[in-house]
Amino acid sequence: MSEVCVVGLERLLAAARTGDAHALGQLLELYRSYLNLLARVQIGRRLQGKMDGSDLIQETFLDACRHFPQFRGTSEGEFVSWLRQIFAGNLANVLRRYYGTQRRDVRLERNLADDLDRSSHMLVTAFVARETSPSQGASRREEAVLVANALERLPEDYREVILLSHFDGLSFPEVAQRMGRTVHSVKHLWARALGRLRREMEETS
Repeated sequence: MSEVCVVGLERLLAAARTGDAHALGQLLELYRSYLNLLARVQIGRRLQGKMDGSDLIQETFLDACRHFPQFRGTSEGEFVSWLRQIFAGNLANVLRRYYGTQRRDVRLERNLADDLDRSSHMLVTAFVARETSPSQGASRREEAVLVANALERLPEDYREVILLSHFDGLSFPEVAQRMGRTVHSVKHLWARALGRLRREMEETS
């Protein structure tokens, strides 16, 4: 789905509040790339990529549909935060099943929520230029979501080199080993990927 402006987003949110299931579905789809990125980072860190994040995202969307009448927020930031909380709870359930733990662990859910918040904040601090004024920021989409959408539009190797280096914290030699490339080619790939990401971000700003 193409990017929508803040006004379009508010209209979708208002329509969803009236019980319009189609509007709610459209609203949730705006955050698939964002949640997919968070899932990729979390699954890579905690499960070594041993599961597909798409099932986790779909479960999060289903829960969001069921519990949407309880959502009281009015801004995109509040909606994104609410989705992250649902996502954290579902991820905690996956980890419990994976490690054979039956009991709910509230502390794990809180830690996951905090970790997701940090990952979301990292998207902004790493890739968004801080030249907008507070008034401009109020009229723009949630920046972490826009970065995730821009990453999703990159070629796979561009996206992977950015994720490995910026989110997984790997050195260039480690990224080269993971991607089956030379260190020299990885450095050039990384530079091209960042340039492409910046252009994608400029087109949506």
